[in-house]
Amino acid sequence: MSNPLIGVIYHWLGGLASASFYIPYRGVKKWSWETYWLVGGFFSWIIAPLTLASLLVPDLWKSIGATPGTTLFWAYFFGAMWGIGGLTFGLTMRYLGIALGMAVALGFCAAFGTLVPPIFSGQFEKILTTGSGQMILLGVLACLAGIGVSGMAGMSKERELSPEQKAATVKEFNFKKGMLVATFSGVLSSCFAYGLAAGKPLADLSKAALLRDGGSDLWQNLPVLVIVLWGGFTTNFLWCVILNIKNRSSHEYLNMRPSAVGEVSAAEGVMLSGAAEESAVQDANASSHGGPDGPSSHTGPAPLLRNYFFSALAGITWYLQFFFYSMGQTKMGTYEFSSWTLHMASIIIFSTLWGIVLHEWKGTSNRTHVLIGIGLAVLIGSTVIVGYGNYLGAASSGH
Repeated sequence: MSNPLIGVIYHWLGGLASASFYIPYRGVKKWSWETYWLVGGFFSWIIAPLTLASLLVPDLWKSIGATPGTTLFWAYFFGAMWGIGGLTFGLTMRYLGIALGMAVALGFCAAFGTLVPPIFSGQFEKILTTGSGQMILLGVLACLAGIGVSGMAGMSKERELSPEQKAATVKEFNFKKGMLVATFSGVLSSCFAYGLAAGKPLADLSKAALLRDGGSDLWQNLPVLVIVLWGGFTTNFLWCVILNIKNRSSHEYLNMRPSAVGEVSAAEGVMLSGAAEESAVQDANASSHGGPDGPSSHTGPAPLLRNYFFSALAGITWYLQFFFYSMGQTKMGTYEFSSWTLHMASIIIFSTLWGIVLHEWKGTSNRTHVLIGIGLAVLIGSTVIVGYGNYLGAASSGH
């Protein structure tokens, strides 16, 4: 049964998980980016999805085996494309900071990920001609407006802060370069929504198995996540291994003796790979916040148990965003495509709040603070509008 209010709450929880997952990486010591990113990725894209899907969905592998090969291929393919977008997404953090970087990249991601699937499926005309559909589109526009206001706050910040102040929070703040990378990343990152849409036949098979065994259809999308995240893992795994080889950092996994060849700095690896979310903030605040040590600190053995624990915690937290997303999507009713807007808006809301906590906006004017507040209010309002539109759609379907 659809319940948009519950669906919105699930999406908020997913947004909170997405905006928070990088925090545990601050506990990682003496590992290069590619090392802790790949370790966390095993938990994000392989271990957590398979474990939860196996526990909650009956006959997981039987459903996957009964799914048409083309369905599995496109779900995997779009996951791989999303993985490329995710790698470049880190560069937006490097050049724009957490709050502005996420706002711009996720803005493009929200627009493309929300609107393209219903256009492709032929559902868009129905959306335009119904009151509930129009309400949802209004919520999408409100979300984009909130992102635009957040962008204005970022531009205001750029004008107000001195180069020294910018470097203290985001070491390589570059608005023009960051906007270009954010656009590319946002468009490719929206492919995750396409992967979920492509995997709908697998979700239907899983739903049938769940209902047959008296389970909850809340879990019907978990098998689709398994396939999509395999695609994302592939691109991230290949790039991290390339960096392990290039940077001579593969010894870090087991504290083996490093190669006699001098290591390329982890900072260069970050630049090439797009880094992890918040890599620039980690570099700027490593000494004061206990973030991953820079290349100059790679002396002595790394605390392996600590590093694996925090990387696993970060990876599982990352996965929880889509665990809650998949639950929220089942509650949105006829217009479940709007889940993508709810997810993106929730991420931006919580990442902006984290940006405030991490003092990214410290030293800016009252005008900039007002813009931040307006952006947050509009984004929160957009989730309410989208939820109400889905409520109207569910009510009309009930009649």
